[in-house]
Amino acid sequence: MNTSAIDRVSLLDRVGGDEDLLREITSIFLAEYPELLRCIEDGLSAGDAQRVERAAHSLKGSIANFGAESATQAAYRMETIGRKGSLREAPAAYAELITQFQQLQPVLEQLSQ
Repeated sequence: MNTSAIDRVSLLDRVGGDEDLLREITSIFLAEYPELLRCIEDGLSAGDAQRVERAAHSLKGSIANFGAESATQAAYRMETIGRKGSLREAPAAYAELITQFQQLQPVLEQLSQ
């Protein structure tokens, strides 16, 4: 497990040391982020750069709250690609985004327990 993906001490500090709040926030994120990934994928399939940009922006903001720098950067890259309006670079960026979230998921699941 890549525990360096999230700095738990800093994250706890962000929620005032409230373990229950941390678990709740993490659980909510775990339930909601797959839909944002689906929106990005649907936007890519439809060639809808605006949809990709919006969903990636939301995902970036949500994951940034956890201090997960690599996943945040991957979401930012998708957002930037969508903003440019050309999805030519999107398949590689999306693959990287998925990889980052696959690595992050077990860490988040542990936080939610």
